[in-house]
This record gives sequence, C-alpha cells and structure tokens, in this order.
Amino acid sequence: MELRTLRYFVAVAEELHFGRAATRLHMSQPPLSRAIKQLEADVGAPLFTRSPAGVTLTAVGAVLLDEARALLGHADRVRVRVSTAAGLTAVTVGILGDGTDPGVARLAAAYRRTHPGIDIRVRDTDLTDPTCGLRAGLVDVALTRAPFDETALTVRTLRSDPVGVVLRADDPLAGRDRLTPAELDDRRWFQFPQGTDPLWQSYWNGGRPREGPVVRSVQECLQAVLWNGTIGLAPLGHDLPAEFAVVPLTGMAPSRVVAAWNEGDTNPLLRSFVEIATTAYRHRGP
Repeated sequence: MELRTLRYFVAVAEELHFGRAATRLHMSQPPLSRAIKQLEADVGAPLFTRSPAGVTLTAVGAVLLDEARALLGHADRVRVRVSTAAGLTAVTVGILGDGTDPGVARLAAAYRRTHPGIDIRVRDTDLTDPTCGLRAGLVDVALTRAPFDETALTVRTLRSDPVGVVLRADDPLAGRDRLTPAELDDRRWFQFPQGTDPLWQSYWNGGRPREGPVVRSVQECLQAVLWNGTIGLAPLGHDLPAEFAVVPLTGMAPSRVVAAWNEGDTNPLLRSFVEIATTAYRHRGP
C-alpha cells in the first residue's frame, strides 16, 4: 500500500463522500474512485458501503482507518525529524481575527505532543487580509475563513459554521429566532477597507453592496454595533458579552474554517501541520 493511496482512503473515510474527498485532495473524483477500488482489491474486502447519499465504513474499513492514520502519522514524524536535521525547525502560522476557537487549542496541544522540537510562531492578523499574510510571505500557513481569492494557494476546509447577524441586545430584531437578508436591507453593515479581497467583503456583507463604517478587527466590529447600531455577520457559537445578540441568518452559505498555504510549497512540516489541523477541527466541543 502506497502512502498516497492511504491518504486518499483516509480522506474518503473522514468525509464519507467521494466528491468532498476529491475536493479536499485537489483532484477529480474518477481517479480517486479508481484508487479506492484498487485498494479494496489489494485488501481483498470492501472498505466502504456505497449509497446515493455517500459512503459508510465497513468493519474492515474501520480497522484500516485506524492503521492508516497510525502509518501516516509515523511517516509525517519521519519527515519532520529529517526536516529538523536539515535545519527546518519552525512554522509560522497566521491566525485570523479570533484565536479562541477551540480547534486552535486542540491543534496546538496535538502538535506539541507529536512535534515537540518544532517552533510554532503565530502571527495574529486583522480582518483586512483573509490570507493572513500568505501572499506577502509573512506566514507559512493560515488558519482563516473562506471565501477569498484562492489563486496560487492550496486550501483545505477544516470545518463549516452557520452564520448569524450580530445585533445590540436591545435591537428590535434581537429577539427573533432567525432573520432573512431582505429584513436587513435598510441597516448599516460593517465594511472592510478599500482594496480588501472582494469575495471576502461580499460574503460578510450578505452577498450585496452595503453601506456602513469601516472596521479592521473583531473589536472594532463589536464597538460599531454597540455605539452605532451597525450590524454584521459572525459565525454562530462564539460567546459574546451580554450587550450583544446573534440571530441565525437564513439563506447564507456556512462560513468555512480553512487551512491555506502557498501552492507548490514543499516544506514537509506543512503536510504534518495540515493533517493534524484536519483532525483537530473535525471534533466538536472543547
């Protein structure tokens, strides 16, 4: 069994969907399906039960998943040790806006356990650059949110979060169970500075042009709500002070938490970091 084929298998086993796994692996679905069928032939038993809704692991597949993760983890540790011996001992990580996400804490703990000799340097960035300095060469990998211009970048989705509207707690809409974009057409929304990625700006403005104050950080967003009654979007599940309310917004695509790095970057420390991040963000809760 080749390590590459095992990585294909793990992606399908974690996504439980060939299409999503192919997207994650940055390949088309037919060669992925062929690789899994060949792996099943090599093993001598089905690894997945297939249905129109997706796939589920067979008992044999569940055993192979545990072993594949262990083998791939060992392979990554070998790469890291070799990289360390060659003088590659640090990874710079860009984190967008809010480093309190429990996925970050799980990732940090898992990475310390598996790669104690690697120095992780963190660059906290504001909301004006969703790539966290990747294009400028300031970081090796970004933990951020899509969508943004992915040209020349490789992007791995780690988790998807539903989105809500941030309001002042005494706002007339704050007591609603949910809101629609049309109900917010007459409100002022956060704006990002001129030159900010237009895909990023459009998403956080609900897909259409808006007017409102320019902000650069999460704190500036909250202060704009508190002082001016401005509204904006935020992922659900974040704890906010009692002065604020977040109401789910219908018709909005979820906010994708992603890892992003420069396309073609061959730093072996990146692969290990991204694989550990994928596992850390897959689990909900603290």
